[in-house]
Amino acid sequence: MKLFTLAIKNLSRNKLRSLLTILGVAAGMFLYAAVQTMQHSLSVATKGNADDTTLVVYRENRFCPSTSRLPEHYLSTIKRIPGVSEVIPIQIAVNNCGASLDVITFRGVPPETLKDYNPEINVIEGSYEDFMKRTDAALVGQHLATRRGLSPGDKFEAVGVNVTVAGIISSDTPQDENVAYVHLPFLQQASRIGLGIVTQFNVKVTDSEQLQAVADKIDETFRADQQPTSTRPEKAFFAETAKQMIELISFTRWLGLGAVMAVLGLVANAVLLIVRGRVKETAIFQTLGFSRLSIGIMVVYEGLLLGLIGGLAGVIGAVAFFHFKAFTLGNEGLTLALKPSATVTITGLTVAMALGLLASLYPAWKATSRPLVQSLNA
Repeated sequence: MKLFTLAIKNLSRNKLRSLLTILGVAAGMFLYAAVQTMQHSLSVATKGNADDTTLVVYRENRFCPSTSRLPEHYLSTIKRIPGVSEVIPIQIAVNNCGASLDVITFRGVPPETLKDYNPEINVIEGSYEDFMKRTDAALVGQHLATRRGLSPGDKFEAVGVNVTVAGIISSDTPQDENVAYVHLPFLQQASRIGLGIVTQFNVKVTDSEQLQAVADKIDETFRADQQPTSTRPEKAFFAETAKQMIELISFTRWLGLGAVMAVLGLVANAVLLIVRGRVKETAIFQTLGFSRLSIGIMVVYEGLLLGLIGGLAGVIGAVAFFHFKAFTLGNEGLTLALKPSATVTITGLTVAMALGLLASLYPAWKATSRPLVQSLNA
């Protein structure tokens, strides 16, 4: 504890240098945490698990929602397939099919079946009853509402569709928090697709082990039809369709690596300068009875403090940034919310401390390797 206290005093004696180092570490860790947030959000959206029971039925060889058109009467046929528990037809209208940071996605669904199909939806502002009363009403995801500054009663327009916000919803499913749910007939007419045509069907199966079997059966049923289908698990559909977005996020790994290397070099340089600036002081500590190990530990503490304080500022800054800005990446009508998580926060702080420790090892060795007499004469 005494060595830790001395380390704090040593850093406070060089306030400007310590502050600049901390700010540099904070900037690097902010970038690292931002990259990790994107990577984690993508992993959640694309990696399947044993709890996944949803299939997406799409028009074969189609990607953008504007090109996928399926007859709504497929609904009754899909319901009769063994293993299917629930089906909902969805019409999608999106303002941009390419990779974009500001995507507005409308999902037209039968209002009377939305809550039964997706009980995870929770109306946190407004009411579901208001949504049922008006044909132009919309249930807006919390993430989208934050990004656009929307509240119940507000009107907004996108993709040529004018709606009134009936409620703000939250959900454990990230996609639900980034879209606006509207009445299916209303969106079919507003987007000029026409009644009886939908973009896709979302199908829930009774058991996750039946996903592939049910998907194959659906595609086989409509293979000879005028509008053949391509059915995939929801997360696999996301991974296959949003390729541009996935490639973009994958590239950010190099930015994260660059940020880590920059922090490592910055802390190492700062601690090394501190050590070189107090050669005589270190020699005096030794004459007073401090062992070389104690002096080395004190230097390591200084590196850990710089890494921890800077890392804490950078990671918390990144968490606050993504929380208040509510950024969303979209591609081919699919949206990915960039949401901070506890995992990313803990990982960022751990990496910052590890870098501080690693960066201070060489300066600690330099501080203790010089002969005492030579240090006193420096």
